[in-house]
Amino acid sequence: MKKKLVIIVAFGIFLIIQPLGAQTWTAAKRLTWNPGYSYSPTIAMDSNNHLHVVWHDTTSGNTEIYYKRSTNGGATWTSSKRFTWNSGSSVVPVVTVDSNDHLHVVWQDYTPGNYELYHKRSTDGGTTWSKCQRLTWNIVASYDPVVTVDSNDHIHVLWEEECTPGNYEIYYKRSTNGGASWTATKRLTWNAGYSTDPAIAVDSSNHLHVVWTDDSKDYNYEIFYKRSTDGGTTWSKYRRITWTISSLLIPTIAVDSNNHLHVVWHDNISGNTEIYYKRSTNAGATWSSSKRFTWNIGASYDPVVTVDSNDHLHVVWHDDTPGNKKICYKRSTDGGSSWSKYVGLTWNRGHSLWKDLAVDSNNHIHVVWDDDTPGNWEIFYKKGIQ
Repeated sequence: MKKKLVIIVAFGIFLIIQPLGAQTWTAAKRLTWNPGYSYSPTIAMDSNNHLHVVWHDTTSGNTEIYYKRSTNGGATWTSSKRFTWNSGSSVVPVVTVDSNDHLHVVWQDYTPGNYELYHKRSTDGGTTWSKCQRLTWNIVASYDPVVTVDSNDHIHVLWEEECTPGNYEIYYKRSTNGGASWTATKRLTWNAGYSTDPAIAVDSSNHLHVVWTDDSKDYNYEIFYKRSTDGGTTWSKYRRITWTISSLLIPTIAVDSNNHLHVVWHDNISGNTEIYYKRSTNAGATWSSSKRFTWNIGASYDPVVTVDSNDHLHVVWHDDTPGNKKICYKRSTDGGSSWSKYVGLTWNRGHSLWKDLAVDSNNHIHVVWDDDTPGNWEIFYKKGIQ
């Protein structure tokens, strides 16, 4: 018998009820109505399942960082709160939450005359924020920060930096006191080519796992990996984990409760840009073969991966198969061995781009992205219930 798609309206929220075993997704909810452009949202979840979203926005006439939250699972949201007032552009924020539900936001800022990294924190769930704290003082630009917190509430930040010879390398620093002070900057790569697009995850032993792309070998981009088993003080030698003929790779990484590592990236080795996956079940010592899990007419870009409490993997990316860019989703319920059919999360006349996702304690999936469907770039949100 042919399965039906049922739409139910409950409490003013449209729920798309899909066949048994699939997610139920709410309708997209617009989070911003700003005269400027709202870009690059990122999302984090605290222990109370409160959602925290940050992005950069041009509403003030300068690009600044803004924030909002939801305390009821995404049903309603606070008004937007601006928390930078800098002379230079403040862009590409990332957010994480520690065990005390303190929020930590890191971004790149042009106020010093070149891009440097800054940090702010909130100890009251986003109501008030600390002063800006500058993390880097370089004569060249620091780009694309990523941040995570371990079970000791140590904050770990990585980024890419333009070195004086003209190539890019990966750098790291940490704070062991909630962001009050930070270690000296530590350089993690010394490669002939460009080392870019770092991603970081922490396992249950507080070991740090880092992946990035590098074009040192054969002048095409590959994914490299290294780890720290002492909280970032020392690091292993790098390990190359892909061998392709690609020129386009951006990895993301997640760790499950068994400390298995899961890496997802986009790759144009097939002649079209598609999403690929591999895993390590022994702390990065060896890796599975690469698994392709999209076969789309258009290009599939920039995946983000997370893991829920059942060790199910959830991946979102954007795809231009229909001609405009939309957000797509897949999951794996067997540790990456097999993957569901893809689900399109957006069907807009505009482009749906920069996205992020988080999973709450009920294993509900929360996705944010920016979208120009309203005629202006705005932030949107939807929720998936398993």
